[in-house]
Amino acid sequence: MTNPYENLPSSAFWKLAVAQKSMFDIEGIWNPKFRIEPDQKVVTFGSCFAQHIGRALNDRGFSWISTENAPAALSKANATRFNYDVFSSRTGNIYTTSLLHQWTQWALGKTGCPEEVWEQDGRFYDPFRPVIEPNGFSSAEEMKLSRDVAIGAFKKCIETADYFVFTLGLTESWKNKAGYEYPMCPGTAAGAFNAAEHIYENQDYISIINGLHASIKLMLELNNNIKFILTVSPVPLTATCSGNHVVVATMESKSILRAVAGQAAKSLDNVDYFPSYELINSPTSKGIFFEPNQRSVNHYGVDFVMDQFFTCLAQKYGGLPTKSLSPNIAEINEKKSDADVVCEEELLNAFGGGK
Repeated sequence: MTNPYENLPSSAFWKLAVAQKSMFDIEGIWNPKFRIEPDQKVVTFGSCFAQHIGRALNDRGFSWISTENAPAALSKANATRFNYDVFSSRTGNIYTTSLLHQWTQWALGKTGCPEEVWEQDGRFYDPFRPVIEPNGFSSAEEMKLSRDVAIGAFKKCIETADYFVFTLGLTESWKNKAGYEYPMCPGTAAGAFNAAEHIYENQDYISIINGLHASIKLMLELNNNIKFILTVSPVPLTATCSGNHVVVATMESKSILRAVAGQAAKSLDNVDYFPSYELINSPTSKGIFFEPNQRSVNHYGVDFVMDQFFTCLAQKYGGLPTKSLSPNIAEINEKKSDADVVCEEELLNAFGGGK
């Protein structure tokens, strides 16, 4: 052997693995660490894209679990509207690892949930789940009780899950000067912004990976058999307070999150990374998996990502249900559809016109 490249597989070379193939024929993009059996319990949390993973697992006959179910009389549409079965409990979007750590601390009783309540027009809103009830709660007591139920359900997810799937979404965050974090800037989805109390932070690599490690460590206290699968949301930012153009802010944010996820998967035996971000955003997809707004992922993209998830599992471990997706590009471009997901960050679009 004259150099280390001579005996590498075709997947190591762009020409062989990408340029000479159809985008739908790219193989072996993920080498899963874990064999996920259909009867093993999987929970999903994180940014908007995490919702697709839970649905796909459910559709393929896997044991995606929800520990906070909708009332029996509630229709499916209203159950989604009120955030039931969106994630595995009614946490709403958990965009950052620091928010994940905050929820995990509440679940384990390491810290108490802040007493802050947002009131508007006689209705009450949860600062940590601002759109969980579209019209707010009838009282502060009802809101706090609902949040306590969600915290208990989140704890049950950790206690019972074999796999915890978390989709990293944002680096930009809003915190109270007292030290706790909101999922949305106050005054956007609900509440009122106060510059003296509300602090913007664009988190860096160190703080994000520390938040992730701290969350994993706490969860292992409850369930030392739990394993983690990380993904990075391919969805660009709706808006940025970084001072940069939203394209630059998006690429910086996603690059940091991707680096965090990759490092965690390399350094921790109980953590894996699945490349949903690459499948949607790399040059191989030519941008065809985005809706006309160039942000939302269309249903072909979602199906393609999840097909890769199950196909790679089947190729390595066998015996898992798969289906193939090979529509032509013209068909994808012709048949766009809005992704049916609950995404709190989308509300920031309302402020794009200025005041």
